[in-house]
Amino acid sequence: MQTNSRWHYLETGDDVAQAACQQILNAATSAIAERGKFKLVLAGGGTPEKVYRLLAESDADWVNWHIYYGDERCLPADHQDRNSLMANRVLLDKVAIPANQIFTMPAELGPEVAADRYKLAVSKAGTFDMVLLGMGEDGHTASLFPGHQHQQDELVHAVYNSPKPPPERVSISAKALSNTRELIFLITGANKQEAVKLWRSGSDLPVASIVPENPIDVYIDSDAFKP
Repeated sequence: MQTNSRWHYLETGDDVAQAACQQILNAATSAIAERGKFKLVLAGGGTPEKVYRLLAESDADWVNWHIYYGDERCLPADHQDRNSLMANRVLLDKVAIPANQIFTMPAELGPEVAADRYKLAVSKAGTFDMVLLGMGEDGHTASLFPGHQHQQDELVHAVYNSPKPPPERVSISAKALSNTRELIFLITGANKQEAVKLWRSGSDLPVASIVPENPIDVYIDSDAFKP
């Protein structure tokens, strides 16, 4: 397990979402005050969706937010399983972030083309202010899966043979996800217990490949963590 990690143990998934939302808003306020913009990488999944719903109700300085995605499924742009569609529905369509500051992965073009195009956005972004990540029951995060090999110096990976459908995806690399001032893992649900134990015991899981300079914050509910 990362030595530079702070674990926040909360009762429910709703509590996790509330705590994470507050940290994001605090990070946004600080980033905009110090650097004039807030660069946030979104995750897909049920708990992040709760966070986005809370954010949408907040009074933030939206015009200075810049939005990126940690990963995306190679599906049509309007497919209901796209991370971008969920984020649009519950957050981005409801707040005043300028359209040219929302960097959607063009995953409908296929893994190689999408990865090649998205690396330009990631390169221009430089250091993110905040990265949100989840964790699957196999220890994957974004679309970085156990057993998959990627070029370590890439900013964005084309992903094939995902163990979860669809098999083709695009993912920001561990290197680029680690290039952030703050990083939050959102982990909820009993099906995550085994992966959490493996991660904390030092197993070589994809989640363990995310190693920013600053401490990571893990928000976890009582179902996912059983001491």
